[in-house]
Amino acid sequence: MIRELATFALDELLALYDSVGWTNYTRRPEMLLRAYENSLLVLGAYEGDKLVGAVRAVGDGFSVLVIQDILVFPEYQRRGIGTRLFREVMDRYPYVYQLELMTDNTPKTVAFYQSLGFVKAEDMGCCAFMKM
Repeated sequence: MIRELATFALDELLALYDSVGWTNYTRRPEMLLRAYENSLLVLGAYEGDKLVGAVRAVGDGFSVLVIQDILVFPEYQRRGIGTRLFREVMDRYPYVYQLELMTDNTPKTVAFYQSLGFVKAEDMGCCAFMKM
């Protein structure tokens, strides 16, 4: 079951982020919690009472929407949960002009996002910049 999250159990989020190795977030739990609290939309995927996946979107929902985080416990991956989370976001923002995300450049993640209709920025004549 997928549902919108208005409150966040930090221990659940940390376990999810830890399971996929996103230590930048787990080393900064207060930042993670504030990021969730200030997101445009957060959805959680549940099996019973257990959080098994989440997606976090930021932006204005009209001109730009950034899929900031989409993650699923490894043992639940390849079951369509990430795809359902993504589609639920798109159902809520079907007319957003520009949809963006930044991800690891691995064959697995590239294939996943291409299956959802994303193309690499350079394939569109664009480039991306970051500062951390």
